Amino acid sequence: MEHTLLIYNTLSRRKEAFEPLHAPNVGMYVCGPTVYGDPHLGHARPAITFDIVFRYLRHLGYKVRYVRNITDVGHLEHDADEGDDKIAKKARLEQLEPMEIAQHYTNRYHEAMNALGVLPPSIEPHATGHIIEQQQLVQQIIDNGYAYESNGSVYFDVEKYNRDHKYGILSGRNLDDVINASRELDGVGEKRNQVDFALWKKALPEHIMRWPSRWSDGFPGWHCECTAMGRKYLGEHFDIHGGGLDLVFPHHECEIAQAVASQGDQMVRYWMHNNMITINGQKMGKSLGNFITLEQFFTGGHPSLEQAYSPMTIRFFILSAHYRGTVDFSNEALKASEKGLERLMNGISDLDRVPVSAKCDPQTEKIVKELRRKCYEAMDDDFATPQVISHLFEACGVVNKLLNHEATICADCLEELGATMRLFAIDLLGLREEKAGSSGVREEAYGKVVDMVLDLRAKARAAKDWATCDQIRDALKDAGFEVKDTKDGVAWRLNK
Repeated sequence: MEHTLLIYNTLSRRKEAFEPLHAPNVGMYVCGPTVYGDPHLGHARPAITFDIVFRYLRHLGYKVRYVRNITDVGHLEHDADEGDDKIAKKARLEQLEPMEIAQHYTNRYHEAMNALGVLPPSIEPHATGHIIEQQQLVQQIIDNGYAYESNGSVYFDVEKYNRDHKYGILSGRNLDDVINASRELDGVGEKRNQVDFALWKKALPEHIMRWPSRWSDGFPGWHCECTAMGRKYLGEHFDIHGGGLDLVFPHHECEIAQAVASQGDQMVRYWMHNNMITINGQKMGKSLGNFITLEQFFTGGHPSLEQAYSPMTIRFFILSAHYRGTVDFSNEALKASEKGLERLMNGISDLDRVPVSAKCDPQTEKIVKELRRKCYEAMDDDFATPQVISHLFEACGVVNKLLNHEATICADCLEELGATMRLFAIDLLGLREEKAGSSGVREEAYGKVVDMVLDLRAKARAAKDWATCDQIRDALKDAGFEVKDTKDGVAWRLNK
């Protein structure tokens, strides 16, 4: 079928048809983590959101170059221009080299993303590996008159830029008022204006992470890395830039300003932002101290958690809401996601047990024929994963009816039903089976044992030994196995 993919563009504040600059090639840059602590639920959301975008664009036939950076220098405390570098501070506290901190938490991030089923990006550049490119960016901005040196540091001249262009086009902020309000502070400190932001910071004597430059021994400002690395790997103009909604201002606003100031226009065509994970209505984040790490979710090792939640439960939980909507953490919502995931995975695995008839009943045929179209329409409408899940649940209802002989399906329709459910649930949503008996030798061992027990139950039933028959069924149920007697024989599955 023909696809018109709509993407909500934060810049225009509306959904726009996706038209790549250089089809079939697509360039996508997503802001990755600052690696100074274990990844938490707030890190999982952008990673999963743009994993869905990556998967779907590739499915539509695009050749996607997906760049997701690692911030390992320059991100100062409270996202400001003063204070400690987050990684350097952690290094001092733990008496390690900053690169040890960065490497350790980069590894931890990769482990968590792998568990969540997030595909690796095409390129994963580190800020520390692109100091030269960031220095070149700073010099271009100076040469074009939009930055100034002050005491070895370099700052972006927001007031001049705002006169010539418009600072605030992404966030919608009117910075004229902010600039006017800050005039009385002119000349205080190194900045001409309080709204100016650092492009290069002179390192204090105690600052560990530093590089030589024509301005001073120092380090790049936080905003420089994404502009420099995005341009290096995707060119001066590329299709998608993504990240969390909290990055719209100041980070992405500053990126736009840097691009325009250095090359005359901005680089990005579609700006995409996922909304926040909240706890009791407040954003989850390290700086707020209210975060729960992914490892704690996987093990249940946090006071706010009533149990452990598997990586796929977390993925399902995030995909159950539209990426532009907020998701509020609660144990109730996670338990509902756990049950929803189980229902979907059971529906897919049960396809193998569906009896085939000569023809479909009309209602089943209608649902099967419309399923693929409905799922595509949902994905084409700004990646509406909750609607996809809803359609897949409808398909699970069909599977249950077929198993209970309340409906019939022909071989062709069964093949289409299975192909569609697997395409959207597994290939595009990235969900997978997690049960203890779902892989390899362990699954085979479970199967042999349960089949042997059910064979004993069948013999007891044939001998009309109903007590033993019920005892075996109840014991299997207590162990987490669901046993159903059907016209075609006994069916079972492991629920937990």
